[in-house]
Amino acid sequence: MDLLAEYRRATLFFEAGDPTGAARLLEPIVEAEPDNSSVRQLLARAYFQSAQLNRAEEQLRELVDRDPSDHYAHHVLGRTLERLNRHTDALRHLRIAAAMHSRNDDYRTALRRVETRVGGGR
Repeated sequence: MDLLAEYRRATLFFEAGDPTGAARLLEPIVEAEPDNSSVRQLLARAYFQSAQLNRAEEQLRELVDRDPSDHYAHHVLGRTLERLNRHTDALRHLRIAAAMHSRNDDYRTALRRVETRVGGGR
């Protein structure tokens, strides 16, 4: 299997609005190259977009564990946890992402939304 060709194909599926198809292509690539963060991130995003939230969480936690400074992984993990109605868990990751990348409006909006749900973040 040509992993790069499959990754490019998966990217096309994802960009065309078929995250489930993208995930099917990405799963064997992540298995073959578990340390490739770019592939794992796209797989997590494909899972998130296709509402496979537990699978997205698993991939995102792996990314955050490997690189705690990955603000985007923290943000998407927070959003995933928010969609799973685990707002208190989401708050931590959204705060980290917003602190690391404070000018990002999406990060701040997500943080405010979850803080409101949790009651001001208490």
